[in-house]
Amino acid sequence: MHRRALLVALSLVSSVIVRAAVGPVPLTIFTDLGLTSQQIAAIDAGRPVAKVLPWGGPSEVYVFGAVHIAGSPETYLAAARDVGRLSGTPGYQGIGEIRDDATVADLSALAFDPDDVKALKNCRQGSCDVQMPASGIQRFRDGVDWSRSDAADQANALARPAVLQLVQAYRVGGNEALGEYRDKEHPARVADQFQTMIGRASKLPDVLPELRRYLLEYPNAALAGADSYFYWEKVSFGLKPTIRVNHAVIYRGRTQGRDFSVVAIKQLYATHYFHTALDLSVCVDDDAGSTPRGFYLLTLKGSQQDGLTGVKGSILRKVVVNKTRSSLESALASIKCSVEQSAPRR
Repeated sequence: MHRRALLVALSLVSSVIVRAAVGPVPLTIFTDLGLTSQQIAAIDAGRPVAKVLPWGGPSEVYVFGAVHIAGSPETYLAAARDVGRLSGTPGYQGIGEIRDDATVADLSALAFDPDDVKALKNCRQGSCDVQMPASGIQRFRDGVDWSRSDAADQANALARPAVLQLVQAYRVGGNEALGEYRDKEHPARVADQFQTMIGRASKLPDVLPELRRYLLEYPNAALAGADSYFYWEKVSFGLKPTIRVNHAVIYRGRTQGRDFSVVAIKQLYATHYFHTALDLSVCVDDDAGSTPRGFYLLTLKGSQQDGLTGVKGSILRKVVVNKTRSSLESALASIKCSVEQSAPRR
């Protein structure tokens, strides 16, 4: 398969929605992505399956997953919108929505891990164990008295308004406002990486051009009827707890007589690992005629990550992709259980 990325997945998912008008064809995307007949049978039987996709270069990771759920997509969408539900669940050390009128006090639960505080003390441009746009490093060098016992509190007090400033700058300037990471001597502009991630597509999608345009051109592109919101999270899915700031979009549409819904989560910043990331989940009606009607939940996780190149990086990459795949399967199983338990009993 030649090098393609998230827009190809959007196109494939779009084709599922279009073809679904003429029969039960969600299997088309499964065969297009190289799933085996055993994997397809497992999905139809309600068992989650995730597959690592051979897209992009060594620093890019793409994993596709799917599960059939006997329930309503609206139940899943409502849970996805309630970001606070994840607080205290395995892997999450903190999470909170960043509303339009958010203040620093609303982010009081956001705090660096102690090891990150120590790393910030020694950060220099081109050499920092915490991923940070180049413009942010000087803020912590100048704004924290590292000789004091409350240095951690000082660092967190600087980080919280910085998160609000990042979101506000993105609301005004879009991807271009996301700054630049530096991995030693190699700069990484977030806007360029996200453009590359999207631009790998060989053909633009026919059904979801509005979503593609919105993700690339925000805030200068509209997406009628979409629910767009921001949130921060502190997760411990890797070796180090990682703070992420995300732009999420829930979008419902209709094509060829069929309804579909999409949850897109676009990362704006992460303290570790991820330079750029986009998670895309699409609910597709199974058209089985059952009550309640079921649906396929199709998820693609795409990311551009640090440290996956070179000899050592190739070893780390195997660990990362395997963990991403297994984590996605676990997440799909959890979503399926939650939605089906919420379905009305007959």
